[in-house]
Amino acid sequence: MAPKVRHQLFLPAPLSERLEALATRPGTSKSAILADAVTAWLDRRGASELEDRFAIRLDRMSLAIGRIERDTHVVLEALALFIRFELSIQAPLAEDDQAGRALAARRFEAFVHQVRRQVATGRRTLQPITDEQP
Repeated sequence: MAPKVRHQLFLPAPLSERLEALATRPGTSKSAILADAVTAWLDRRGASELEDRFAIRLDRMSLAIGRIERDTHVVLEALALFIRFELSIQAPLAEDDQAGRALAARRFEAFVHQVRRQVATGRRTLQPITDEQP
């Protein structure tokens, strides 16, 4: 066992009260608590505790956000190209073509309903195809 050296230190009153309360537990002492705290601080060499705790998680989240951003750009580009293609091949409706406009409105409502259903169920249209059938 290493020899112990006496130190005199001053703590703010609230911190001192917390130390006193913690030291009242069986098997603990103020010296042991302070020794553990100083050892932990020195082992980290004063490194930012938040960085130590969250660095890996933040890196993972940054990578995930990057993938989401990339996927969003792909989806938006695909949608823009599809809309441009559809608009370039579809002839405009005549002003008095009520039947065509009604059909377009029904198709749009069906499209919105399908999107709503897919989003609500969590299914994705562009999922990888697997050999297993549900």
